[in-house]
Amino acid sequence: MSLDTVKHADETPDVDQPWAELGLKQDEYERIRTILGRRPTGAELAMYSVMWSEHCSYKSSKVHLRQFGEKAPENDALLVGIGENAGVVDVGQGYAVTFKVESHNHPSYIEPYQGAATGVGGIVRDILAMGARPVAVMDPLRFGAADHPDTKRVLPGVVAGIGGYGNCLGLPNIGGEVVFDACYQGNPLVNALCIGVMKHEDIHLAKASGAGNKVILYGARTGGDGIGGVSVLASETFDDSKPTKRPAVQVGDPFQEKLLIECTLEIFREDLVDGIQDLGGAGLSCATSELASAGSGGMRVELDRVPLRDATLSPEEILMSESQERMCAIVEPGKVDRFLEICEKWDVIATVIGEVTDGERLEIFWHGEQIVDVPPRTVAHEGPVYERPYARPDWQDALQADDANKLARPASAEELREQVLKVISSPNQASKSWITDQYDRFVQGNTVLAQPEDSGMVRIDEDTNLGVAVATDGNGRYAKLDPYAGAQLALAESYRNVAASGARPLAISNCLNFGSPEDPAVMWQFAEATRGLADGCLTLGTPVTGGNVSLYNQTGETAIHPTPVVAVLGVIDDVNRRTPIAFSEEGQLLYLLGDTKEELGGSAWSQVVHDHLGGLPPAVDLDREKLLGEILISASRDGMIDAAHDLSDGGLIQALAESCLRGGKGARIVVPDGIDPFVFLFSESAGRAVVAVPRSEELRFTDMCGARGLPATRIGVVDGEAIDVQGQFSIPLAELREAHEATIPALLA
Repeated sequence: MSLDTVKHADETPDVDQPWAELGLKQDEYERIRTILGRRPTGAELAMYSVMWSEHCSYKSSKVHLRQFGEKAPENDALLVGIGENAGVVDVGQGYAVTFKVESHNHPSYIEPYQGAATGVGGIVRDILAMGARPVAVMDPLRFGAADHPDTKRVLPGVVAGIGGYGNCLGLPNIGGEVVFDACYQGNPLVNALCIGVMKHEDIHLAKASGAGNKVILYGARTGGDGIGGVSVLASETFDDSKPTKRPAVQVGDPFQEKLLIECTLEIFREDLVDGIQDLGGAGLSCATSELASAGSGGMRVELDRVPLRDATLSPEEILMSESQERMCAIVEPGKVDRFLEICEKWDVIATVIGEVTDGERLEIFWHGEQIVDVPPRTVAHEGPVYERPYARPDWQDALQADDANKLARPASAEELREQVLKVISSPNQASKSWITDQYDRFVQGNTVLAQPEDSGMVRIDEDTNLGVAVATDGNGRYAKLDPYAGAQLALAESYRNVAASGARPLAISNCLNFGSPEDPAVMWQFAEATRGLADGCLTLGTPVTGGNVSLYNQTGETAIHPTPVVAVLGVIDDVNRRTPIAFSEEGQLLYLLGDTKEELGGSAWSQVVHDHLGGLPPAVDLDREKLLGEILISASRDGMIDAAHDLSDGGLIQALAESCLRGGKGARIVVPDGIDPFVFLFSESAGRAVVAVPRSEELRFTDMCGARGLPATRIGVVDGEAIDVQGQFSIPLAELREAHEATIPALLA
């Protein structure tokens, strides 16, 4: 078969093309023909198909994501916002921090180890491409039912992939989540986050400017792995037995990535690049079209110069390949030799594959024959935009009317004790140390807080002890009950977790995981969640810096719970003033901050004890969240509290158990007058935290809370070797620890 060149395409308008097999709709294919004024070549069709996929183009979500810009709060800390590889914020002292969370859901179901490993690799390169040194990673994870056989296949592979890749890179894994729910059966969520640090002047952007500047591809050779991978796979739904498309999942090499990181950072130090882009989803199709689109001219690429692992690859396959550990740089001609020298020093393959032109087209050639001639913006930034129909589902009213507050409650103190142990030992509330112990949390020596703390924290300046804290949170059960409130609850919890550690929240990234956008009920959930998140960020003053949308997360006709995962980044001037969750000194006074109401909808108690999901989630008061955050940050900075733990899944008793076990100290708890002990322990009312206050600071702390109007109720004291809820029950720490720590190893043995 002869090569499908631009000239040949122009001369053969009626050739049948596999646009449907590549995931395009007929109207999308016709639009490509209109843009080009002819049928596309095979290479052009490949590029448009991957770049116009749901994963790369955000074609179903763009109309809703615009709110993050339209409602963005004024924030002087934001240096780079939505639209680049990752957002960047000013954290003071000349430092900037970049962070982002993305998904690798579908590949991780097909091939758990490589799917998760390359998810880490991809997000690390996004951070590197901004000019930053990656300093830490996190991983919010969702799996099917904990006792389902397939969970035993997927979870160990995912965890091994995350640990294997991150540990080899020498990046500490400082936080994340592990949640089990039957709705994720056959469609796990593997979200990955990376944090990077740089000076302000080191920020780099993805653009190709300056006619005559060279396009250099460097890193690993291009192979057949991942052809159409995440870009096509993430735009597909799974049926009951297998994915409808099975492109190869990418294969990662963390040692190659480590060399690529160090090589790239040295290139940055010598100021050798004018623009840079990593090769992730959609591979060279993405890198070339996005660099050219964001630049001031065009680009000419000689595709046959691309170093290959497989000499049989066609031009279309080379353009679609998502082989890992590759970057694309724009370099001035006078700097090319030095660029190549540094790559050789680090044993990184580097090849000049093209140059920036003074035209307006992306032109790609194969052994002298032109196979691509397109306006780059139409590939990278002007794809389809759908206003998908959406409607509140018929079942939403019935779901909300099925009130969890009316479920049968423990009839005695003994039954209350039994339910406490049942919740604390349930898979979602149990210790995740079996998982997190497989990650290196302290490599590089700058980790200050890590799992199971409220947020991960790293020091970024050893002289001043400047640091940043990051937390990720999301509750699909809350969002199923009310997507608007559920998204705000995810934001509030992540914000609260950062503030509880003593850091001041600055900005957010998000990973929005939903079912098929072709389902009006799912699109309603998505629309409500994005509206809730945009409104919430405006109130809290935390702009969205970027993120990811993952759609088609469902098996057959069954969608996952809507799962907006929110990452909040905060700054702390001195990491020595951080606040841990551990109750560590006997005699510390325990205060409950905030109001406790009868709010059990979507709660851990309702799920574990009654296998129930219904009612309304806890009410959100973002002004109260902001006030609570200010109190926690001030108290941490001024030495008024020794420990703090936010209240969320599992309520007060879960927080008490975790803080007592973390510090190895018990607590005597008194139920305040006028509140049901059950509600006191299990309510999941938002805007709350429990803090340990030194006796010497009690008056100063309570005066501050009173002056600012935050309810602060003394509920007990750190004491003994048990959690003793007076008048109700006592649980020795040894029994509590056994219940809390045995569950996950037993499930996965």
